[in-house]
Amino acid sequence: MEKEVVSNKKLILIVLRYIILLVLVLNSYLIYKIFTPLTIYFSVIFLKLFYPVLFFGEQILINQTKIIEIIPSCVAGSAYVLLLILNLFVAMKPKQRIYSILLSFSLLFIFNILRIIVLSILLVNDFEFFYITHKLVWYVLSTILVVGIWFLTIKIFKIKEMPIISDIKCFIKSIRESKNK
Repeated sequence: MEKEVVSNKKLILIVLRYIILLVLVLNSYLIYKIFTPLTIYFSVIFLKLFYPVLFFGEQILINQTKIIEIIPSCVAGSAYVLLLILNLFVAMKPKQRIYSILLSFSLLFIFNILRIIVLSILLVNDFEFFYITHKLVWYVLSTILVVGIWFLTIKIFKIKEMPIISDIKCFIKSIRESKNK
């Protein structure tokens, strides 16, 4: 009897995780609402270490010569959503999940600010290969970074379960147990 209660509780927690995930993904604009001003603010703070900087909304004027615009892609909202999805697709203890999300979001935020600063410096200094560098960083390095952050999170928090697969196995096991009754 006790085993059945634990199994049902586990199934309920899985369903709850997926409901939370669905709600958060469908409301991913919240991530942009939170991280757009943070990204702009911290980019401006650190760029001020190198150049005179002014900002108006999502545009940053650097050294009175170059304007960069922090568009949604610069904020990397989809990367935050992907890390959140990976995090919620894996069974773990609530405290472990909170720390895992905080770590992965913090690392992504720090690397994203560094990316904006380095690309801004290259732009201001009229780096000949700025546009190709920008595209490579955007498409290649960003993907590698998100994968790297996830693997680091797995290692630090000793996550052994596979996203989604562990949950499917749990449901299959539960179905088999209920048939054997």
